[in-house]
Amino acid sequence: MTEYRRFYIPKAMWFFTVNLAERKNNHLLIDKIDELRNAFRYVKQRKPFHIDAIVILPDHLHCIWTLPPDDGNFSVRWNMLKGRFSRSIDHGERISKSRQKRRERGIWQRRLWAHLIEDQNDYNKHVDYIHWNPVKHGHVKNVIDWPYSSFRRYVEQGIYEPRWGNDEK
Repeated sequence: MTEYRRFYIPKAMWFFTVNLAERKNNHLLIDKIDELRNAFRYVKQRKPFHIDAIVILPDHLHCIWTLPPDDGNFSVRWNMLKGRFSRSIDHGERISKSRQKRRERGIWQRRLWAHLIEDQNDYNKHVDYIHWNPVKHGHVKNVIDWPYSSFRRYVEQGIYEPRWGNDEK
């Protein structure tokens, strides 16, 4: 089995991409948005972290987390979150023989993409990427029209203009 080396840095800021196992024509994360939100709340209560930016798409999500000063282990948080969400929804997904052998559900990809945010420019670039993603994937024409994103919070804080990313004048 491949072993991935993860660096756990307290107080660090991380960009994540987390995918469903079956992505094609899968709208599970949007269809079960309340269960996903509950899973996030559940984990945050037990293993605190701050969500700096987030977008939930039908088959994957992107987010930036800031971890607390005394705990840099993001893997345990993602394992708890994926598990809590998976237990909150009905069975019915395709489960590979490998997953059956390990008694796993077939909802999430096992791995996730993690990138340590290096500086303010890196942070800005990833926040923009997060908020632009629903437009990139053709879900909406205007960033502000996607309801499953932290973009509106950024607009309320005066960080973005409501029409950010919209080419129309």
